[in-house]
Amino acid sequence: MPHTRRTFLGAAGACAMGGLLPARAFAQAWPTKPIRFVVPFAPGGSSEIIARSAAVEMAKTLGQNVFVDNKPGASGNIAMAEVARATDQHTIILGHIGTLAVNPYMFDRLPYDVNRDFRPVSLLAKVPSLYVVNPGVPAKNLAEFIAMAKARPGMMNYGSAGNGSAGHLAMEYLKMTANIFITHIPYKGTGPQLTDLLAGRLEAASVGASAILQHIKAGKLRCIATGSAQRLPQLPDVPTVAEQGFPGFEMTQWYGILAPASMAQASIDRLAGDAQTAMKSHAALERLNLDAAQSVGGSPAQFVQFIGQEQKRWKQVVERARIKAE
Repeated sequence: MPHTRRTFLGAAGACAMGGLLPARAFAQAWPTKPIRFVVPFAPGGSSEIIARSAAVEMAKTLGQNVFVDNKPGASGNIAMAEVARATDQHTIILGHIGTLAVNPYMFDRLPYDVNRDFRPVSLLAKVPSLYVVNPGVPAKNLAEFIAMAKARPGMMNYGSAGNGSAGHLAMEYLKMTANIFITHIPYKGTGPQLTDLLAGRLEAASVGASAILQHIKAGKLRCIATGSAQRLPQLPDVPTVAEQGFPGFEMTQWYGILAPASMAQASIDRLAGDAQTAMKSHAALERLNLDAAQSVGGSPAQFVQFIGQEQKRWKQVVERARIKAE
């Protein structure tokens, strides 16, 4: 594994004194230059807000700048493949429900192995998905929406930002859980989808909270359920899916830090500790609250376990809905 000149000289000095430099000292020596934090999506949206919130706060404790580098394309696969090969010890990437738990089952072949080529560092935050209908749909809650869908199998529709998008998965997960059939209409992005939803040309959708809170509060959309584990402070009167008859149901977009498998353990441990501190800072919590995002944090082991649980869940959804990459 490559070492920086600073690490090499430090180790040599320790040996000259008749002992080895403790692992803690190695961790303190890293990072030796700015850290590149790759975001596998275009600028804007929840991914950038979370990445920049973490980057700003982590830089304070790491002692080096953490700069966000957006690198979109191929559902995040271009950036993931690049970072998997990184050996400079100063490149990390924003992991996401799509790249870690959906793409492995949606694509026939990937240029990286999620579980072999990366080391999970820490889960950063979750952004709840909201289940909404346009005001022309008479359903006032999830039970009424499900009843309508069962009375007219395949006649109701919902839109998403595209095949395999978080909104597509969220509605397919609800369909599987509630045993209903609603027709999917994919769009090329959240913007066009919202245009038709707000105009009444679409009946329903599941969208990340940050993109539609303003429309819900303005009465332009009706939220019939949240995908969060608990009710959102921003929508205290809207019950969760779990509260409305489906215990254990949770649908959130989640984001965390991944490092290439080649990164040293001491650096992983340092990153994990600083990431947890960053996501609990007052400044980060304020920024995330504006986006209805929930700060999480956690150890590498906890993130590994979480990813495994999500992969198991979404494999079933992708296979049952026969979702394939476009």
